[in-house]
Amino acid sequence: MDDSRIIKTEYSEVMQKSFIDYAMSVIIARALPDVRDGLKPVQRRTLYDMHELGIRHDRPFRKCARIVGDTMGKYHPHGDSSIYEALVVMAQDFKRGMPLIDGHGNFGNIEGDGAAAMRYTEARLQKVTQEAFLADLDKDVVDFVPNFDETEKEPSVLPVKIPNLLVNGSEGIAVGMATSIPPHNLGEVIDATKAYMKNPDITTKELMRYVKGPDFPTGGIVINKDELLGIYETGTGKIKVRGKVEVEKVKGGKTNLVITEIPYPMIGANISKFLSDVAALAETKKTQDIVDISNQSSKEGIRIVIELKKDADVENFKNMLYKKTRLEDTFGVNMLAISDGRPEILGMKQVIKASVDFQFEVATRKYTTLLEKERERREIQEGLIKACNVIDLIIEILRGSRDRSMVKACLVEGKTQGIQFKSKESRVMAEQLRFTEKQANAILDMRLYKLIGLEIEALMKEHEETMANIYRYEDILDRRDSMAQVIMNELDAMKKEYGRPRRTVVENGEEAVYEEKKIEEMAVMCLMDRFGYVKTVDMAAYERNKEAADAENRYVFPCKNTGRICIFTNTGQLHTVKVSDLPFGKFRDKGVPVDNVSNYSAQKEQIILAASQSDLNLYRLVFATKQSMLKVVDGGEFDVSKRTVAATKLAEGDEVVSVVILREQRNIVLQTAEGYFLRFALEEIPEKKKGAIGVRGMKLGAKDFVEHVYYTMDFVEQAIEYKGKQVELNKLKAGKRDGKGVKIRV
Repeated sequence: MDDSRIIKTEYSEVMQKSFIDYAMSVIIARALPDVRDGLKPVQRRTLYDMHELGIRHDRPFRKCARIVGDTMGKYHPHGDSSIYEALVVMAQDFKRGMPLIDGHGNFGNIEGDGAAAMRYTEARLQKVTQEAFLADLDKDVVDFVPNFDETEKEPSVLPVKIPNLLVNGSEGIAVGMATSIPPHNLGEVIDATKAYMKNPDITTKELMRYVKGPDFPTGGIVINKDELLGIYETGTGKIKVRGKVEVEKVKGGKTNLVITEIPYPMIGANISKFLSDVAALAETKKTQDIVDISNQSSKEGIRIVIELKKDADVENFKNMLYKKTRLEDTFGVNMLAISDGRPEILGMKQVIKASVDFQFEVATRKYTTLLEKERERREIQEGLIKACNVIDLIIEILRGSRDRSMVKACLVEGKTQGIQFKSKESRVMAEQLRFTEKQANAILDMRLYKLIGLEIEALMKEHEETMANIYRYEDILDRRDSMAQVIMNELDAMKKEYGRPRRTVVENGEEAVYEEKKIEEMAVMCLMDRFGYVKTVDMAAYERNKEAADAENRYVFPCKNTGRICIFTNTGQLHTVKVSDLPFGKFRDKGVPVDNVSNYSAQKEQIILAASQSDLNLYRLVFATKQSMLKVVDGGEFDVSKRTVAATKLAEGDEVVSVVILREQRNIVLQTAEGYFLRFALEEIPEKKKGAIGVRGMKLGAKDFVEHVYYTMDFVEQAIEYKGKQVELNKLKAGKRDGKGVKIRV
């Protein structure tokens, strides 16, 4: 190969350039809306394609598959799923302040169910989309650019007549940036736009006299009204939204809390998450006021009913929902859009200014095109009127000419050579005719019926209308206030036809204050079986079933219902569990797996010790590992609130074999897998912090490891069975820590 054809370059530079190109493509051409029409490219192309296919609001619905396929083939070669998703969102009235597409069929619902496949659904344009988004495309109001393969033309932006970026909002994730713009009320945005047109120096605070705040299609209550000004000035911030809750009295003195409106961020799967969160409040004893919860939502709207007990504190319970669930949520605002070809964070005034500037640009181009057409029409009309006045002469020219070109030359330039006239006066008059090219063509194309008296009158009247239009269009183009008035009249018409009352309430809501009912402290017995199922029972129930409880359970210990239990595992972890999270009930109840109430995983670790945290505070613990590392730790070190902490430090490949609470034990016995036993006093094990690795307990062979750990008390006989032989632990030769130990012969 010819080396001269190889371009040598730094790899990092190529990667950097390629990534920047990709990032900019995603930012500009996919993820972010244009501030002028408030649409992403996929939305703009879908709407334009539907316009081109003639799927108007007053025409029959067409299959979405046809729309998606046509859009993908002509304008947007990025996959059918992304186009269909964009189409679906534009048809969902619970996601958009003003839906742009009229959907027919299953287009999903507010609870997160997806739309049916595009082969089953149908769509057409909404009336507002035709009138406010796609009108005047034939009047050269926007630039058309080649599509991806340069076989078609598409508009670079739609001539939208309203600040759609504010009305419908937008959400999108690009590379290194994201946009999140809430929807607003159409009528309020139009009023703010008019106010800006009347006074370009208007402040954001003054604009907010018209735009109270976001207007979510799901309703709800915005509770941080005072913070909205800063959000709309900077284009970033957090809007706090609450659901609307109503109180209903039912038979028997009971009370129902009915949620009729939800926060906008809750739509989709978060509704079922909310229901499970409320149920969890009851299961975890956070509240005992809930009798039942049901989702009675339908096409008519949201209706989630929570049945409460008679004596329930309704206001406190409502505040608990705001605090503990997503009934109060946050909408993060980041008003990022493409402005002048680059991404920019815009405040409300900047968005309205960009929209108004665009309106003036569109109006200028529209009325320039209309003026040119009216001037052409005037030229032809004046030619026809003039022709009607000398119609006899024109007929004479026509009869005396050999062909069309001869007649045209006579009408335009006054050339009479070769034309036979009845008289010299006629020739002289013909030479003085000076029609334009267009007028001559119109005369030659004129039909005879146009010479009827009424038709001539209609022509004169048409000419008057044309002159009036020319005067009007010139006035609009010459005077900015005239153009502004035209734009404002169009906005008023939009507001009148498509405006609707505000759905979202904007106020300064009080902070939700929730007082947790204090649980009456009592002693309970914690029972954990060998399978890891744990529960608590009252002390009386334990005493009645003491023998069975001790036999059936691996860990049995008293604790307070307000305390915690500590679970030590072979991986050196400590998991803490609130006793209040454990089921309290009858002795024969199964309990719950400890995995469900803590970070413990039965697949990855084994329980070495379970004990009450309050007990540990009174004692010290001995840790022993597989590699014979020992240490004593003060139990107070494990009084932690975190769900999971490291209980000890382990060497690579090591694991905890034993954790024991020190009470009356005096000696420790280490047993290895190869049958070595070493007995020595517990005093030889130093006290360390929980983060220490400890000291070596006994010397091990190359493949040997500590298998069991035993503890003995003075003057108390204790024996174990080892490979069928009884081993008296107290009679083992007492040694020193870090010894080899003795091997038991069997």
